[in-house]
Amino acid sequence: MSIGLLILLSLAVGIGAWLLFMWSVKSGQYEDPEGPKYRMLEDEEEEGAPPARDPGRDHGGRDDRGRPRGGA
Repeated sequence: MSIGLLILLSLAVGIGAWLLFMWSVKSGQYEDPEGPKYRMLEDEEEEGAPPARDPGRDHGGRDDRGRPRGGA
């Protein structure tokens, strides 16, 4: 292989990598590099899932098993 072919090949690879980098910047890949590490710590409820029960909340006169409180 001649040195000229190797130079052209390395230039083509370098230009291709630069174009790929420019595409990723324009498509927003580097918009918020800090956000994901904070979003994974947030508590999110799944859509359609019932809300978590608050143990301190009044359950309408019933205990945790749904039985009426008080009286034997």
